[in-house]
Amino acid sequence: MTQTQQKPIGSGFGHGSTVDDIIGDTDLSGKNYIVTGGYSGIGLEDVRVLAGAGALVTIPARDHNKAEAAFSVLPGKIEIADMDLSDLASVHKFAREYTSTGRKLNGLINNAGIMACPLSRVGKNWECQFATCHIGHFELTKGLEAALKNTENSRVIALSSTAHIITDIHWDDPHFHNHEYDKWQAYGQAKTANALFALGLDRKWKASGVRAFSVHPGGIFTPLQRHMSLDDMVALGWKNTDGTVPKAVEAMFKSTAAGGATALWAALSPQLNDMGGVFCEDCDIAQAADEDSGRYQHAREWICDPAKADRLWDMTEAMIADA
Repeated sequence: MTQTQQKPIGSGFGHGSTVDDIIGDTDLSGKNYIVTGGYSGIGLEDVRVLAGAGALVTIPARDHNKAEAAFSVLPGKIEIADMDLSDLASVHKFAREYTSTGRKLNGLINNAGIMACPLSRVGKNWECQFATCHIGHFELTKGLEAALKNTENSRVIALSSTAHIITDIHWDDPHFHNHEYDKWQAYGQAKTANALFALGLDRKWKASGVRAFSVHPGGIFTPLQRHMSLDDMVALGWKNTDGTVPKAVEAMFKSTAAGGATALWAALSPQLNDMGGVFCEDCDIAQAADEDSGRYQHAREWICDPAKADRLWDMTEAMIADA
């Protein structure tokens, strides 16, 4: 199989497309999906339409009560399981228990994440953003390998971000042990890791029928910004000093229903059959960045490099083996 090219395919969808536009009249009866972080923000929108189309959707949740409250008003088949991405023992337990059901797994949407938080450490002195966004999802996906490979045309979706533009992996010190911590460098690194993981996974598992994609959901105001102060948002241009949203940002940012659309498109679209390993935005494959690319668009070269994907895979396995 040749590598999918990093260029738009003319999907017919775009910046304003919503999860309801993507799902249309799709019937997912008898299919199974897992959505991490599926009880708030854009993940909740994906769960809503997947379950509404007849799928059984499993939500690994750190806060079981919060998840129950979110799903109490949604129709469809939704189940909640306990899991904390920052605790690998918890991740392994969830994956074992899911696999033991013998279910097929049509899609895994690795949606959960944290952003721009103060320095904290989990696991074996791991930086929390890298550990939660990348290492936890890495181990979850590997733990679900049998369920994914036993399902025809299964897909894994990694929620990356335009924030990958901030930085490549800090290869010599990914956990900020020896250089000064910067919350945005840490977040950008985690989002680069998500994209490289999808590229590496697709290369390793596509022969077994599993394809993987990374996606930028777009700018959306969700609980993901809970660690950000008003000053942080003002500095980024997302808000005015009085807390209001500038008109230009209102035009650029998406609703949660539009924010969940690219992941859903990547998980379901027949346009992507026999494709994979690419970074998507606005419900299409993103353009490879060039000198004319805007500040917050397109796929930078370091997330499209198979050698970097393999290097990250090996580095992550070494971290986990040492844990």
